[in-house]
Amino acid sequence: MTRLKDLSLKTGFSITTISRALAGYDDVNEQTRQQIIRAAQEMGYQPNEVARQLRAQRTQTIGLIIPTHDQPFSEGFFDQLMRGIGDAAGESRFDVLVSARAAGDDEMESYKRIVGGNRVDGLILARTRHHDERIAYLRKAKMPFVVSGRAAPDEATDFPFIDVDSQAGIQHATAHLIALGHTRIGLVLPPPEIAYTEFRHRGYADALAAAGIPYDAGLVLHGDLMRSGGAACMRHFIETQAGLTAVVCSNDLMALGAMQAAQGRGYRIGHDMAIVGFDDLPISEHANPPLTTVRQPIYDIGRRLVELLLPIILGRPPQETQILLPTQLIVRESCGASSSRKGDWPSA
Repeated sequence: MTRLKDLSLKTGFSITTISRALAGYDDVNEQTRQQIIRAAQEMGYQPNEVARQLRAQRTQTIGLIIPTHDQPFSEGFFDQLMRGIGDAAGESRFDVLVSARAAGDDEMESYKRIVGGNRVDGLILARTRHHDERIAYLRKAKMPFVVSGRAAPDEATDFPFIDVDSQAGIQHATAHLIALGHTRIGLVLPPPEIAYTEFRHRGYADALAAAGIPYDAGLVLHGDLMRSGGAACMRHFIETQAGLTAVVCSNDLMALGAMQAAQGRGYRIGHDMAIVGFDDLPISEHANPPLTTVRQPIYDIGRRLVELLLPIILGRPPQETQILLPTQLIVRESCGASSSRKGDWPSA
């Protein structure tokens, strides 16, 4: 087994220099660091992780507690987010402790066990909520954390986060449907307690106002972010909202559920009914028909959350700790843009 002493004999550097170079300390010349890293790789050096963690008083572990849901895990937002988190953490020799819990007392107990047991060096929170008790608890516990998502519009965002401008994204998607001739457009929002719900609601209302289309509260429903919720909302729209020709859904899973429900009632997606989602999950491109959606860079967000958290863990917070990213409208067949002209949609 290769030891630090062996690396010292091979490279000519002291054990202290080698140890600090491999630990990433910035007082080691970069050329020296790269030389030591190459030698360590060539000699198959593996650090004693337990001893290193004890010296640093760190676990080299990041915690992530995700909400439970009824969809196959590989379909959804959190699969893509976790891929980014896992890849970035691994590159920095950190592990990721993942737990799935429903919101409520059991979820908070999980946070308290993880933090109280010193099982992680920092936590990543996802899906911010109104008056989020998780954030309040972690701040009080002085646990390093970052968040995927801002606070709601009427609350202070006084924590490190990465988010996308979902208000602009939904506004763009709704304006696209209006440009295609739609005036009766439904909106399926996330649950009210989720912080980004109001941002997406405002984006929809902004697009209607810009086009001079009256806002109709009957065209706005809350779903559960799952296929089943999107399907239920679409059935309700069909049964209660005459003249509806388009629906904007706040995530792709609800959009896919809405598509299936509409098809089950005999609607041709992209002809009789236009549907737009949000996320651009891999499955969306392969839906029947392919789903028009607002793309957010989920994998990259996961990576950047780790890149934001690690300096905080090390006591060197970056200058930029609140990052808002743009979205992109990806036009596919479900909105009918490739097969319809403005004014072609049925009025009832």
